[in-house]
Amino acid sequence: MAETVLERRFRLLGPNVPLFYDEPLHIVKGEGVWLYDKAGKKYLDCYNNVPHVGHCHPVVVDAIARQAATLNTHTRYLHDGILEYGERLTATFDASLSSIIMVCTGSEANDIALRMSEAVTGKRGIIVTDHTYHGNTASVAALSSTNKASTSQSHNIRFVPAPDSYRPASRHDGSDFARHVENAIDELEELGIGFAALLLCPYFANEGFPDLPEKWLDPTIKAVKQAGGLIIADEVQPGFGRIGSHMWGHQYQGFTPDIVTLGKPMANGHPVAAVVTTHEIITAFRTSFRYFNTFGGNPVSAAAANAVLDVIQEENLLKNATDVGAYAKDSLLHLAKKHCVIGSVRGRGLFFGAELVHGKHCKTPAADLTHEVVNLMRQNGVLINKLGIYGNTTKIRPPMPFSRENADNFLSVLDHALSILGHEV
Repeated sequence: MAETVLERRFRLLGPNVPLFYDEPLHIVKGEGVWLYDKAGKKYLDCYNNVPHVGHCHPVVVDAIARQAATLNTHTRYLHDGILEYGERLTATFDASLSSIIMVCTGSEANDIALRMSEAVTGKRGIIVTDHTYHGNTASVAALSSTNKASTSQSHNIRFVPAPDSYRPASRHDGSDFARHVENAIDELEELGIGFAALLLCPYFANEGFPDLPEKWLDPTIKAVKQAGGLIIADEVQPGFGRIGSHMWGHQYQGFTPDIVTLGKPMANGHPVAAVVTTHEIITAFRTSFRYFNTFGGNPVSAAAANAVLDVIQEENLLKNATDVGAYAKDSLLHLAKKHCVIGSVRGRGLFFGAELVHGKHCKTPAADLTHEVVNLMRQNGVLINKLGIYGNTTKIRPPMPFSRENADNFLSVLDHALSILGHEV
């Protein structure tokens, strides 16, 4: 049956549509931190941040159903829902970030952020790291140096080396990263393109979430501001309390961006995303570009997003992320004493993982082993994935209600996988 589904998928969707795992999953149901396949087997979901407050959370499901039964239309009519949500969401940011545009995907949000930076600066040069991902539109896809289409136009983009706290090639105070950014700014200006913005995930999630101290980005922020550019913080992965200590990743780093982009977890799976910025920047954008979004912020989307904020607050999920994340990370550190392939353990809140290596002294990336571990854990009912500069960092990013019991389950299966693969010391 699985082969038939794959054949139909290929025929209808075309080749190279991504699937997780060597043996793809056929998921039919989700509940809390669990997913269920067509045969009824359940899997502990340690990866998906889209169902941020848990798969099919009844509060969110009820909010969607009630609003869908009342009204759902495009955004050309007045409606209180988007305004109530916008006021509530922007209250979680610095006071300057008081304006919002709601869209449907993180790709759209980042696309708008790029246009905002052009509207404000009159320039088009963008700086990103060399191991990042910010979405799928033509302009945003060009920002990825690792997954770039052959037709992408990137003459206005400069890539700087992603930080690596495990194999630091530079000082750990952020000054060398700032120097790379300064050099990129100079090059863009000299070529007549001009520098508009630095776009980054403040947690450097796709780069492997390196262990960076607070204020690490300060020298870079200073360089960008001195050059007249904007800071765009992509909070799709670290946002909404994922790191536990703060609602947003940039708050942990101690800076206020000019523009913030949001996506995946915003409405627990309902397609909602947003751009949050200052009144001055949104005014410049609205003056320079004619923009509307048929479904962005429609009544059902706004209701779903608002329900997510309800659950985060009522279930105290930031505290849960802090407590369970610290417990899981400490347990993972303990497991590293048993398995020599665990070279580095890092992360914050419910976004953590381990970098797997062939030898802790030489730190040789073990990407093939990481791939094997991910697939063996999937066979044993626990879903994780991998990322990072070398593709050898396990990515643990479960729904926010993840418990200590769930963490113990994950750690037990990871321990078993590493032992089965013959890497126990």
